[in-house]
Amino acid sequence: MSRLTHVRTGPYAPPAPARELVAVSADGARLHVEIHGPEGAPAVVLAHGWTCSTAFWAAQIRDLAVDHRVIAYDQRGHGRSPASPVCSTEALADDLEAVLKASLAPGEKAVIAGHSMGGMTVMAAAGRPAFREHAAAVLLCSTGSSRLVAESTVVPIRAGRLRTWLTRRILGARAPLGPVTPVARRILKYGTMGPGSAPHMVEACARIVHACPRKVRHAWSQVLALLDLDHGVRELRVPTAVVVGTADRLSPPVHARALVAALPNCVGSTELPGVGHMSPVEAPELVSGRIRELVTTYATIKEGA
Repeated sequence: MSRLTHVRTGPYAPPAPARELVAVSADGARLHVEIHGPEGAPAVVLAHGWTCSTAFWAAQIRDLAVDHRVIAYDQRGHGRSPASPVCSTEALADDLEAVLKASLAPGEKAVIAGHSMGGMTVMAAAGRPAFREHAAAVLLCSTGSSRLVAESTVVPIRAGRLRTWLTRRILGARAPLGPVTPVARRILKYGTMGPGSAPHMVEACARIVHACPRKVRHAWSQVLALLDLDHGVRELRVPTAVVVGTADRLSPPVHARALVAALPNCVGSTELPGVGHMSPVEAPELVSGRIRELVTTYATIKEGA
């Protein structure tokens, strides 16, 4: 694990949790879980994406934890969750179920937000009993359900077999990312962020992504390359909003539009001009605002109810 796990100062420095716990998944994998904000407040669960960690949600945690109970966890092999030999969408669903059971009271509802692989986690878990028990509404950020490699525009050539082959080779590379250098920042910004992303946003994302262990990055890239969760989208019956950046090269807007068309209960879609794949970092106020709207509409107990 890299020493540069996240930035130490500024708006993307992760706040200290009120408490921490370990959720144990179906196969015994142990998941680091952080809980922020006041007990008894409306609950929000945050699932981060490939090569990230709970630190990715720093801006949302800082904003929402003022008046929400925010639950964030590290996907297996990421952040402070140990690596597991099992890497699959079923394992992601198992992990989310374990987190929900460990952090929420029986029957307690939460808004669940997933970014990239975190959104895929939500889709994979959509039919699971614990998900249906605890999910009040969902926010899908910068994600897709299938054809991730074929639709990616990281390689700037015409769509087809060559682009798909090159994209898979790049995203599935086994080489270590190395230290966060100016060149590394430029590469990460090109591949994952919008052209107008501020330097402090790029720095925050680079620190997080470069901290992901090489073997974990490669193993999950193979899962994502073969992803097919179209069935999970159809199972996602709770109110679901979708957010995507127009400059997203990893999961371009074509994915968000397909989700909107397939979701049984889509309650809104937002395309953010000039924003790349790292939408919670690049547009923190908007993503936090969408989560707040979902909590207010679907997860807050009204007086006299």
